[in-house]
Amino acid sequence: MSSRGGAGSRLGTRWSLVLAAAGLVLAGCTAAPADEQAGDGQPPPATSTAPPKPVSLAVTPAEGTAEVAPGEPVTVAATDGKITEVTLTNEEGKVVAGQPSPDGSGWQSAEPLGYGKSYTVTAAATGTDGKPASTTSTFTTAKPARQTTVSMNLTDGETVGVGMPLVFTFGSKITDKGAAERALKVVSEPAQEGAFHWFSDEAVTWRPKDYWQAGTKLSVNAAIYGKNLGNGTFGKEDRAASATVGDKLVAIADGGNFQMKVSVNDQEARTMPISMGKKSSTTPNGSYTVMSEHNGYTMDSGTYGVPADSPGGYETFVKYAVRMSNSGIFYHSAPWSVGSQGKRNVSHGCINLSTENAQWLMDMSKKGDIITVQNSGGQELEPTDGWSVWQMSWDDWKAGGEKN
Repeated sequence: MSSRGGAGSRLGTRWSLVLAAAGLVLAGCTAAPADEQAGDGQPPPATSTAPPKPVSLAVTPAEGTAEVAPGEPVTVAATDGKITEVTLTNEEGKVVAGQPSPDGSGWQSAEPLGYGKSYTVTAAATGTDGKPASTTSTFTTAKPARQTTVSMNLTDGETVGVGMPLVFTFGSKITDKGAAERALKVVSEPAQEGAFHWFSDEAVTWRPKDYWQAGTKLSVNAAIYGKNLGNGTFGKEDRAASATVGDKLVAIADGGNFQMKVSVNDQEARTMPISMGKKSSTTPNGSYTVMSEHNGYTMDSGTYGVPADSPGGYETFVKYAVRMSNSGIFYHSAPWSVGSQGKRNVSHGCINLSTENAQWLMDMSKKGDIITVQNSGGQELEPTDGWSVWQMSWDDWKAGGEKN
């Protein structure tokens, strides 16, 4: 019995050793605990929660501010909390509309204020600590020394050409040109790079770097009301217009072969015989932009300083006329010069076409189309003559704007 008992004990010991070894092997193949798996064996990152804070409210304009430009927005900003209520009223108690930001961190007035009035802003908010807070600001708006208007060369709803510049003409001199540019909003869809250029203290023009893309949607807002434009001058009222850029029409009038080639969307549409300015009144070379169209127009040399009854003067009615410059350059119907069209230049500076061709081109063209004159024997077209903005390089154009 004892011998059997001793053998069994030794056998059990051997099995214990085998099982222990197996356990070591199994342990090497066992998955690590969940907390060791995260981050490849690294402990999970500690999470932190920002401590609760009282809300801080900032109102612009601040309490007691005077001479506030009524066209600038009133704003409220909350730090470490959310705005719960804002009220903006004038001295008669009338509420001014406003718009909160989606995340509750801000508020902004949504309509302009009046000149020379007192306003009060009352704002309430709750901090991340759950505690409410409020603030009040009372301020006064400016009384302008003078007000100015603005007009635009864009008519709401019209279709324009790919070369259309956007001209803003003020009713008085502007001393703070940067402020004026910031008030003039030009939006295009698709978006295109562009810039302002001041040709005088009263007029600023915006043009894209390259021709507009056909089909572009334009939205222009001259939001000058209540804006301080310098030297006590404030904007009187806003102007706005939307337009569409139509087909790309470009015409090239060549004084070398007395022909005008018209292309639409880069495809040749028609070539027509022309007659341009004779040697005593040459047509300037350069890229013109169509400014206006006229069914029935009296061509009068007096518009550029030559009386109709003087030598070289004239006063002639034409059926179709399209202005290309301020100095009196048109393309127009000229049945009296059909015999010279395609052969020689005999006009006083305009581009003469037959009545049929002038009508065809005027029916096709629109404000903002491009008419390029070359080989005329004349001087270079001045960029200031009409809307001849494409006479300037992009670098020269940008140099004439303000750096905002």
